[in-house]
Amino acid sequence: MGANILRAFRNLNVESRAHQLIGKDKPSAAPMYPGVREAIQTTTSTHPDIQDKIYRKDDQLLSRLKDVYVDSTDPSPQVKAEVPLPKQEDWRLPKHMMMNGSFGIAVDNIPKGNISVVEALTILSNYKQSPKTWTAEKLAAEYSLDIKDTKAMLEFFTPFDIKIITSNDQEKIDEK
Repeated sequence: MGANILRAFRNLNVESRAHQLIGKDKPSAAPMYPGVREAIQTTTSTHPDIQDKIYRKDDQLLSRLKDVYVDSTDPSPQVKAEVPLPKQEDWRLPKHMMMNGSFGIAVDNIPKGNISVVEALTILSNYKQSPKTWTAEKLAAEYSLDIKDTKAMLEFFTPFDIKIITSNDQEKIDEK
């Protein structure tokens, strides 16, 4: 709600405010330090031709600048350090993917020993539905995971579970 109000005030009368800013005179320069101001006045009074030299176009200097040519080359290829590429066998294709990208970016390949969010949710729901079929060893082999990590994940993480408390259950809870 507050963002809508702020946006309305920000966009209110934008064109006239822009014309006012364009119509203003250019801002003046910041005030000079008194010592600098005195130095400029003394140099201009003692050497009046300095200002002319500063603002005059020097054709000799421009011609010399045009003659300058810089040629750069890459360092020799033997100096470059080679970075080892990851082996293709260290990666696997994802088993399950979200088509709409709800969980962020789309994953093309996954390092072995890791799983995506969608795969983690699939593993947890499969294990919850049929723990005898989907054992920790089978899931570890299926998704290229460490057996210890797989057992820990199945023990400590559970998918979202809704429990409906009936009046009998409520009475048991109240008694405790």
